[in-house]
Amino acid sequence: MAFTAAAFFSMKAIFVKLAYLGQIEAGLPTDAVTVLALRMLFSLPVLLVAAFWSSRRHKHRLTRKDWLAVLFLGCVGYYLSSLLDFMGLQYITAGLERLILFLYPTVVAIISFFIFKKPIGRTGIVALVLSYIGIALASVHDVETSGNAHAVLIGGGLIFACTITYAIYLVGQGEVVGRIGATRFAALATTVAAACVLIQFAIQSPIGEIATQPWPVYLHSGLMALVSTILPIFMTAKAIQMIGAAKVSLIGAVGPVATIFFGWLLLGENVSVQQMIGAALVLAGVILVARKPAPKPAPVPAAQAAPAGE
Repeated sequence: MAFTAAAFFSMKAIFVKLAYLGQIEAGLPTDAVTVLALRMLFSLPVLLVAAFWSSRRHKHRLTRKDWLAVLFLGCVGYYLSSLLDFMGLQYITAGLERLILFLYPTVVAIISFFIFKKPIGRTGIVALVLSYIGIALASVHDVETSGNAHAVLIGGGLIFACTITYAIYLVGQGEVVGRIGATRFAALATTVAAACVLIQFAIQSPIGEIATQPWPVYLHSGLMALVSTILPIFMTAKAIQMIGAAKVSLIGAVGPVATIFFGWLLLGENVSVQQMIGAALVLAGVILVARKPAPKPAPVPAAQAAPAGE
């Protein structure tokens, strides 16, 4: 279940790219906000039911502090991260996007060093060096494939900004999840993000525009909601219950490799030896960082949190 959930999460970028292709084939410009709004709309009913059900079973009543945390982390961890991610995918390949997102444990380690004064250590420094050399190699692959260094720089910058907001979310949400529950928190924070996206969509575009998209956009947005959002959230939760969070996080390392594979299979993205070496270095560095003790307050694993960057 953990392996399948990681593979499903990894297909998110593929569905975004396919939705963009549907817009392009219909003669429309790629629109990150519209695709993101559709993903949220399709996911929201199930997550609201989950929030209602988990609230009935949870003894803790939400306080003003809890609501403020949900609002802030929903905006930063779900809305802003997703928006930056979807915008970045307009410029770079799905494979590079997943590798950059997978750097989040290194960013968490850096944030923990400055905020919690937690030393990174020699192993952590080696991990950081390996990870970012790997990203450099993968980025060069994208530049050589696309021939557009400017686009790769913009897209990579947007995705890395998404990684930073996601890391901030992980560092900040541990205490909240412990009080109110992971499922309820994910559902409520997603609701906040959905409201932010729909408000932005209403400001930018006529509200009726969401009903005039070509059918591939609806199809792939729906698949994104089901396959890359709803199913893996609950599958990951069950896997954590069965084998523990540490093993599930380790299995989640299959994500970038799966995205590269699906990008080659479904999008025709080129795969090179250079890219695979870069991916191997990123995976090695992130696994080294992930083996270190978690910072305080300890975040839940990325797969369990399943934010918008996912």
